[in-house]
Amino acid sequence: MNGVESYATAAQVYAAGLVFARVGAMIMLVPGLGDASVPPRIRLSFALLMAFILTPLVAPGLTVPATVGEGAGAVIRETLVGLMMGAILRMFLASLATAGEVIAIQTTLGFAQTANPSQAAPSSTIATFLTLMGTVLVMTTDLHHLFFGAMFSSYRLFPFGDAVPVGDAATLAVQTVAGSFALGIQLAAPVIVFSIVFNIAAGLIGRAMPQFQIFFVATPLAVILGLSVFALSLGVIGMVWTNRYRELLGVFS
Repeated sequence: MNGVESYATAAQVYAAGLVFARVGAMIMLVPGLGDASVPPRIRLSFALLMAFILTPLVAPGLTVPATVGEGAGAVIRETLVGLMMGAILRMFLASLATAGEVIAIQTTLGFAQTANPSQAAPSSTIATFLTLMGTVLVMTTDLHHLFFGAMFSSYRLFPFGDAVPVGDAATLAVQTVAGSFALGIQLAAPVIVFSIVFNIAAGLIGRAMPQFQIFFVATPLAVILGLSVFALSLGVIGMVWTNRYRELLGVFS
């Protein structure tokens, strides 16, 4: 203990441990930094660096609890708060995956599967592309800076010692999942409208000309035209999703 006290007091080590528990749990789940492709050692090292930076700002007067049980309870609470915030930020990324799956189905490319670096299971190629695009947009538009602001602001929203807001967290999670699904359908709306119009036209042609092999003509056209509509709407998809994600991060600011 004397060797430790020469560098940091027990209260400072305890405060840094609590901050690391919350920040580390959050970094393990946030988009980009928390992807499975990022090595765990890199994520843990970054979380430790952020804990060293935030500890003097958010826990200047934190004292060591009297018992081991109180300390363990505080660590568990901070971990739950970090997991809650990281999971909510990760859930909203599913809107791009939803849009990609819908677009893949509408363009008959649903069976084209690709390994998704941000998920454990493979998904359709378009969904993987949109998910990676979302991660790139987070980094290029400096939305990851808002992650750091959310880490700091979380100590104002959820101070040390308060009860874990399980009810509020569950409500926000349900709203985030519902909002991400609705946003995914909205992002895929141009391709959905094209698919409806195209299938109605193909059905009318097949009805008027039964001898015409409509399937062999409509399938490649559905792929080419569907991907063309998707390419034309890609810029709008990225802009709308970025704005909505910035609004979500504003909840924790």
